[in-house]
Amino acid sequence: MAHDAFDSEAFLATLTKKPGVYRMLGADADVLYVGKARNLKSRVTSYFRASGLASKTMALVAKIRDIEVTVTNSETEALLLEQSLIKRERPPYNIVLRDDKSYPYIHLTDHAHFPRLTFHRGSKHKRGQYFGPFPSAGAVRDSLNILQKLFGLRHCEDSFFKNRSRPCLQHQIQRCSAPCVGLIEPDAYTRDVELAVMFLEGRSNAVLEAFKVDMHRAAEALDYERAAKFRDQIAQLRKVQEQQYVHGKDGEVDVFALAESSGTVCIQALFIRDGRMLGQRTWFPRNDLGLPGEEFIGAFLSQYYLGGQERDLPRSVITSVAVHDADLLAEALGGNAGRRVELATSVRGQRARWLQLALQNAGHAINAYLADKRNVYARLVALQEGLGLEDVPERLECFDISHTMGEATVASCVVFDANGPLKSDYRRFNIDDVTPGDDYGAMEQALRRRYTRLKQGEGQLPDVLVIDGGAGQLSKAQQVLAELQVDGVTLLGVVKGPGRRAEFDRFLMESGEAKLPPQGDASHLLQHIRDEAHRFAVTGHRQRRQKARRASELDHIAGVGPKRRHDLLTHFGGLRAVKGASVEEISKVPGISRRLAAEIYGTLHAE
Repeated sequence: MAHDAFDSEAFLATLTKKPGVYRMLGADADVLYVGKARNLKSRVTSYFRASGLASKTMALVAKIRDIEVTVTNSETEALLLEQSLIKRERPPYNIVLRDDKSYPYIHLTDHAHFPRLTFHRGSKHKRGQYFGPFPSAGAVRDSLNILQKLFGLRHCEDSFFKNRSRPCLQHQIQRCSAPCVGLIEPDAYTRDVELAVMFLEGRSNAVLEAFKVDMHRAAEALDYERAAKFRDQIAQLRKVQEQQYVHGKDGEVDVFALAESSGTVCIQALFIRDGRMLGQRTWFPRNDLGLPGEEFIGAFLSQYYLGGQERDLPRSVITSVAVHDADLLAEALGGNAGRRVELATSVRGQRARWLQLALQNAGHAINAYLADKRNVYARLVALQEGLGLEDVPERLECFDISHTMGEATVASCVVFDANGPLKSDYRRFNIDDVTPGDDYGAMEQALRRRYTRLKQGEGQLPDVLVIDGGAGQLSKAQQVLAELQVDGVTLLGVVKGPGRRAEFDRFLMESGEAKLPPQGDASHLLQHIRDEAHRFAVTGHRQRRQKARRASELDHIAGVGPKRRHDLLTHFGGLRAVKGASVEEISKVPGISRRLAAEIYGTLHAE
């Protein structure tokens, strides 16, 4: 079906010179591109000049069937409207951040006694104190883990807290002081809360001094066990300071570095608060119009900070390339923050070191991405987009169960990171004490054993936990993680397609089914890790089954231990010869009495 070409001359003849926003529409009235302008007539006219347009811009112009214009009072107002429309319309030629989730916080409730620390995302309507935002759920998880180790504050739900008759696992692994059953006095818990708040506010040196004072007081009172506890807390806090602090200089800065190669753009961000690096994030936004670096970074930052999501605006934003219309963006950011926000490129000292670090990370990320378009890192990016995750997952774990009619059940756990299978972190679990063939019970036991150890600090929690199974297995995993108070892990179930055909696989999340392209990189990654978990489980099951079947019939005879079993087999040359021997012949083996020989003979010949 043919469409009438856009009459640009007639449109431009009546276009105003005031600031505003323009929306370029395609054949089906779909929005192709949204832009802002200080002078609408001048900016829109530039798209229809006879020469000098980039090929990508010419491709956009060829699709235009209409242009809609909204006049604004100022260019700043136009910038804010532009970002709002981009967020709502998601035009294909704009830089669109697929980042719909608000950033996470740590929430300290306002309970009169025994407040709880917990992960929080969304509007801050609950009473209490909020700390953050953090760049990712993983950063919150790491911080909560540190806080539990240092201060022992609870983070369980109130319903769980009120119905305890004995301490839970968190107390057993020294992550909670068990206020639920009165193992800590309210005043002592309040003291721990005050220290935790100081730590979250960046005053860890003050916390360190408080721990030292408490340690000396306990030692003077000859309470050496309590003094040792403070000593361990001091060591832990010093270790945290070494990991988090950046050369001891305070700062409230977001750093953005841009790397380009082979038509691909990577933006790497570092988030610094109170001299601590809270985390980093990486994006690979499309540059369909081939914008130069200064325009691209400006469009990215406008969408990032002004696109409708709640952002923590720092006092300084540092970029590796100068931002196009930097004064305009700084004015808009300052208006949102209610204070001045600095945009800087040429920086020195510590800020220059942060920028260099961001550039190095951007270079590494884009090289990994381009090394092979079908590599694991590219698939992780696709998984992030397909599942709507707020960040590229850095670690996946997948569980599978293998048995033969309930015999020799083995659960496998395989781990993938940005480099693919991380075999040093693979684990197998021999499943016992469950009904043969009960896959739900086997999965529960494996998950409980695995994540109890991880909560104890024996490993790293995954960003995504993949279960080879449907809604039932997913629900069991959700239950186990809730009981162990594991937060910030995305759960995903992989349901095999009819006839075990991969193209018909289904992917289940807690919120419903995830629609992933059957032949897409995200589906291939999940199928890869699922198949690897299955292979690892089957191998372990076969080994366990074979070992059980190889077990000597002598193993279960009372009085025959490893040494006597060895002596018997050596004397007769094998089990078959032992079975063919009489009681008298068996009793001639050194260390075997006639009574034990009769027991051995009777057991081997019992029907």
